Amino acid sequence: MKSETWIFGINAIFFALVAPAYWFLSYDPTGTAALIMTALLASLVAFYLGFHASKMEPRPEDRKEGEIADGAGELGFFPPYSWWPLWCAMTVSVIVLGVVFGWWLVIIGAGLGSVALSGWIFEYYIGEHAH
Repeated sequence: MKSETWIFGINAIFFALVAPAYWFLSYDPTGTAALIMTALLASLVAFYLGFHASKMEPRPEDRKEGEIADGAGELGFFPPYSWWPLWCAMTVSVIVLGVVFGWWLVIIGAGLGSVALSGWIFEYYIGEHAH
């Protein structure tokens, strides 16, 4: 994670240098505040990654003598296709349109949304991909 720490640290330094230059060229308080907050956020992520990189064993890509075969093995569980995100998105759109057309549509969308969200959450408990 040392390379990620360097990337975020360089970004933090860049945004910290750009923020005052942007202020003196434009006198825009909103953009300057956004650049300062971006620099602070990048430094927060760099600190977090650097702190944990010092406490954990280096990954194969962090070692100079690391081989490609060192990173072999299971990387985790990646779910197959799923239709439930589509239904969740459609019910969210029904709820948003319900604010425009009538609150009765919000209630219908919330009911359908609870079914769609429950289906998405419990999709790996039943059916073809159960485990």
